[in-house]
Amino acid sequence: MITQNEIDIARHCISYALTQGADAVRVSVSDSTMDSCTLLNGILDKVTHAADRSVYLYIFAENRYGTFSTNRLEKDELERFIDQSITMVRMLGEDRFRSLPSPERTARDAKTGRELGMYDSRYEESDSDSRLLRARQMSIYSEADHDGYSVISEECEYSESCDDNFVADSQGFEGRHTETCFSVFSEMTVQDPEGCKYSGFWWESSFDRDGISLKGCSEKALERAVRQIGPKKRRSGRYRMVVDTSVATKLIAPVLTALNAASIQQKMSFLDGTIGKKVFPDGMTLMDLARTPGKNGSRLFDTEGVATKDAPVIEDGVVKQYFINTYMAAKLEMEPTIEDISRPCLMPFVKDKSLSSQEKTLSLKDLLQLCGSGILVTGFNGGNCNPVTGDFSFGIEGFAFSKGRQTHPVREMLITGNIMELWNSLTAVAADARPSVRWQIGSLAFENVSFSA
Repeated sequence: MITQNEIDIARHCISYALTQGADAVRVSVSDSTMDSCTLLNGILDKVTHAADRSVYLYIFAENRYGTFSTNRLEKDELERFIDQSITMVRMLGEDRFRSLPSPERTARDAKTGRELGMYDSRYEESDSDSRLLRARQMSIYSEADHDGYSVISEECEYSESCDDNFVADSQGFEGRHTETCFSVFSEMTVQDPEGCKYSGFWWESSFDRDGISLKGCSEKALERAVRQIGPKKRRSGRYRMVVDTSVATKLIAPVLTALNAASIQQKMSFLDGTIGKKVFPDGMTLMDLARTPGKNGSRLFDTEGVATKDAPVIEDGVVKQYFINTYMAAKLEMEPTIEDISRPCLMPFVKDKSLSSQEKTLSLKDLLQLCGSGILVTGFNGGNCNPVTGDFSFGIEGFAFSKGRQTHPVREMLITGNIMELWNSLTAVAADARPSVRWQIGSLAFENVSFSA
């Protein structure tokens, strides 16, 4: 954890840099620790300990800007480091758009780092023996064989980490964010009677040690591997598509990238000029719920110290905001907002108004029933989305379904089209987003998607 002495050192860095000619300064002190145990086929394979403690300096001087970092926190060495950093900044080209954010935009309620309740004090009680015990509780390798397949390998990992970050600037902002993370990961590889191999994985994470399930992670990974046995070819064509929540972020990521001011400034955004316009379907609402206590991804301020807020990004199909940091706001002559989304949450929704009362309880099973027949996507295998046009091509794997029930696995198919056209074919968003993930995107249902075999 960051000590009071290190906080005092951060404050000293600011005052010292100002005396040496800096016009403005931001300092960030970070402390992160991660410990993990990995089992291979039920036997301890790897123990990892990683620790990092660093000071990051953001120096503004004579309309110039530079960032620097060091892991030496002794005051004398830091002063020499700051002297050298300021000298280097003065050698850079001018950039008049660089500045700290206005003080009124910065957070004032992040004093202890624990305001959002994302620190589990039981982290301090953990040791290597307890981590190994918990990793062993995950393993099912010795009991996993079954008729119709054999287990080739099982890799289980249990990890614990703590991240502590203190940020301060020369305009008086000070903020701290502290959170723990407990996570489990399992990957199972199986072989069918014909010798074909299939892999499945599963993971969970939470700031709360009780928020993850040790039992069930490997079972879920095994289930996902076994379900892939016996894939059948599927003809190219247009199908209804359901996307499982575990991979749904693949489709929202291009949208969030296009809403970033850096993409807009570089003319690399298919959403340039859409602010305040209805370009998504009725009922589609994407919120940034940055300040929800005890939820992965929540934070009170961004890396600039700007206060976050719960706000709509897309509301009923209308683009409500871009992500604009202080630098891009000056370059684009736009009002600044926040540097990036913190905790995107796509609200449950169904296009069929007769089912609107069920929105908050929709599940993946409900979406399959709603669509009737089509292809359920459970994995993406490469591909890309053009940031200028929105045209995309993604490799997929998953299952064909008919009459609302999965029939057989499918592999080696592509979906192609335009990302905006795809989102405008959205028919439903389920309320099944996993609590383990920062991006709260439930299972998705689309109409008339182009699949290529």
